[in-house]
Order: sequence, then structure tokens, then C-alpha cells
Amino acid sequence: MNIHIAKSAAELGKLAGSTAARIIRQAIEHHGQANIILATGASQFETIYQLISEEIDWSKVVMFHLDEYIGLSSDNPASFRKYLRERFLSKVSPLKEVFLIDGEIDAALECDRLEEAIANHPIDVALVGIGENGHLAFNDPPADFDTAKPYIIVDLDEDCRKQQLGEGWFGSLEEVPRKAISMSIKQILMAKHIVCSVPDSRKAAAVQRCFGGSVSNLYPASILTEHPQCECFLDTFSAALLTGNSQHA
Repeated sequence: MNIHIAKSAAELGKLAGSTAARIIRQAIEHHGQANIILATGASQFETIYQLISEEIDWSKVVMFHLDEYIGLSSDNPASFRKYLRERFLSKVSPLKEVFLIDGEIDAALECDRLEEAIANHPIDVALVGIGENGHLAFNDPPADFDTAKPYIIVDLDEDCRKQQLGEGWFGSLEEVPRKAISMSIKQILMAKHIVCSVPDSRKAAAVQRCFGGSVSNLYPASILTEHPQCECFLDTFSAALLTGNSQHA
């Protein structure tokens, strides 16, 4: 994993988004299409903003996304389907194919559907973030590092749910769902490239725990340090507690 420290969240987003765009263009050039994973949440605002500004033949791109709440309507402001439709899909020309997670149907059947789909689409680049509790997608600690299932049903811990409330997606903690469908750790790591965007001082402790020590499922995103093609973009606030090898952007 390579760590890059930007001066601001806006600069972080430009660097992360342009890096992802370059990988997507290369995949299209070499293979005729690109298969990508997109994350959601506040950490991805600037990265996705940059990505939609890039020159990419989106008709040759297949998109999956990381996670979705179980039982939440796609019209709910906190829905990740709504997030991606409004902030990404409506801003670019139509993609070749889009696989959004439907959290309103039988979750086990939806995991099976997505498993079949992603098996036929080796991922070129996954855009991810990390949670305040160190989670990767919705794999809260202690995360399952062993399951080979590409999508799994997970319980959301209180720290994760408090983060969603704190970011303003919900009006109260009681409104935050307790379960979600999440892409698994192993499936994320199968991506040829990973672009990780982590802005903001509230992520500083998680960055230090995940990237400043040993790999542990108690700090799920620490597994990214073992990926040979992971580019992690921090800003000066999220990197404030981190020491060691890094590259200032």
C-alpha cells in the first residue's frame, strides 16, 4: 500500500479520482471494458466529484457497489442506491451495466444474485473508504477475514451506526438500520487496484490504528496494507496521528 497525504479534502478527491480514472481508462484500453466498485458516504464526495469530471467511455464500464442497508427504501436520504444514482449515475453517460444492492428484498437471495454477477466481472479498481471504527465496507470489527462469499449479511455495531447518525444521514440512532449487505473483505482484496479515500480529522484515530500497526480484524481496513496495488489518499487531518512512510501529494 502507498499512502499519499494531500493538503485538503478537495485535493485528496482530485488525486484519488484522477488515479481511479487512469486505471479505468487503462482497463478499457487493454480489455475493452472496466469493472469497478464504488463506495459511498461523506468520505467519497470529492473523489466521485473528480471521477465524473474525467474523460471516460462509461459505456464500457460495469459498476458494483460496496454495501447497502437492509430494509431501507431506495428513496430514503440515507440509501446508498439513492446516493449513487444522484451523485454518480445521473452525472455520467449510461454505463454498460450497473449492479446496485437491493436491501428491500430477501437479503440471502440478493447476496446470491450479486455473487453470480461479480464472478463474471473481475474487478479492475475498487474505490473504498474506512469507517471511524476502522471498518472496510460494512465489515465492522471483528471483521470476517476468511469468508469467500463475495457479499454477506452483517450486523452493524453501535460505533458504525453512530457514525451514520453523526454524518447527518439519519435523525436519530434508532432510525439507523442494524443490518446490511456488505461486500466481503476477501472480495474487496480481489480487486486488481484499490483507491482508498479517507479525509477528515474524525478518521485520524482509525487511520493510525489501521495503517500504523499490525494487521488485525479488530481494525478491518488494516488488511489494505497487504494489497500490492492499493493507493491510500489522506488529508493532513486524517493523517495527523500517523507516523512512518508516506508520500506528500
